[in-house]
Amino acid sequence: MSKVKAGGSSKNIHNNAGQRLGVKRFGGQKVTAGQVLVRQTGATKIAGDGTYVSRNFTIHAAKDGVVGFKLVKKTKFTGKSERRTQVVVL
Repeated sequence: MSKVKAGGSSKNIHNNAGQRLGVKRFGGQKVTAGQVLVRQTGATKIAGDGTYVSRNFTIHAAKDGVVGFKLVKKTKFTGKSERRTQVVVL
């Protein structure tokens, strides 16, 4: 029985699967309520009309319709405004 923990280096430990993030339904596509539109970490895109955000910042369609994307100005806490992509379902 060994008296010391293993002290070797482990090099082959970074083999995690990707999270499959990104836009799942593009502009002009028809969607039904509840479908995933965008999977993201953090709110890089914001939800607009006809959409909602779940716990992990995934944007879903709240109603049936056609997906659209538009640039909007969003004011930050500091007062500075930045352009963000807004996802809408019309």
